[in-house]
Amino acid sequence: MELLPATCYVIIGFCIIMYVLLDGFDLGIGILFPFFNKHDKDIMMSTILPVWDGNQTWLVLGGAILFGAFPLAFSLILPMLYLPLILMVTALLLRGITFEFRLKETSMQPVWSAVFFFSSVIIVLIQGIVLGTFVKGFEVSPQGKLIFTLFTPFNISCGIALLFGYSLLGATWIIGKTVGPLQEKMYRIAFVCLWVVAAFLAIISLWTPYVDPSIWGRWFGVSQFKKLIWLPVITAAIIYYFNSCIRKKREFVLYWLTVGIFLCAYLGFGISTWPYIIPHQITIWQAASPPPSQLFLLIGTLLLLPVLLIYTAYAYYIFKGKVTEVIDYH
Repeated sequence: MELLPATCYVIIGFCIIMYVLLDGFDLGIGILFPFFNKHDKDIMMSTILPVWDGNQTWLVLGGAILFGAFPLAFSLILPMLYLPLILMVTALLLRGITFEFRLKETSMQPVWSAVFFFSSVIIVLIQGIVLGTFVKGFEVSPQGKLIFTLFTPFNISCGIALLFGYSLLGATWIIGKTVGPLQEKMYRIAFVCLWVVAAFLAIISLWTPYVDPSIWGRWFGVSQFKKLIWLPVITAAIIYYFNSCIRKKREFVLYWLTVGIFLCAYLGFGISTWPYIIPHQITIWQAASPPPSQLFLLIGTLLLLPVLLIYTAYAYYIFKGKVTEVIDYH
């Protein structure tokens, strides 16, 4: 039955990356809001208005599986990260409100634009800081409690890196969905974000082994290094090809190259933390619920996942193509 916790762990990981890739571009658009005029903001908002609400379903599903499959981890993680997670959920609610009100209440449109920007930034920074916390791992106090430090240089660096990463997702999404001056400006923003993301990937990748000795052995042991060198090589190749595509303005491939960069970084995170659900203290097998509970949860999840994937794919298919006019509720 050791396969059940591993399968649930992989499904949670899949839900998280789906959330990051799908909700990431609309968070990135929110981060880029201050750099554009009113009409451009309206177009940017219009590109995500039909699909944004389904993106967060993946976050809810991942949390539900964590609760059912790894109750020990759920009961330890939530109290430790209660304040930042509540702040993130509040920002998600505020951002959702802006989708409903910004294009309707024109007299307060600057206020809603500001709320959209600040809530997006807060969400991304919290996600990055929490990510950095998990990479660093947790320690055990003499009383047997898990302890951690949320605001460290490494965690804050992860938060800033994610800001630029989501901005890159947002910029490449807009490049594929628009034309004209807005698209041209996004090309320039994507070029800047690409190299900032590349720099942060290099810095954090070299920094990570120093935050925990076990990570150093996992990546830089002689046998492990030969097995894992392919990951940074592939990442560097994607970044190089991305730069070429920006110069040649191959608009439809840029978003998928950004997805490739995120997948490489996510695989690196998984390699650094496996098999811990709470790095580097509790493994997935130690935190797992009883096998019958996991099996029951897994059957339901495997029935639900195809439906969710089909719905997501169909929604994006229906609303594919360029957006040239502002969605208007009036």
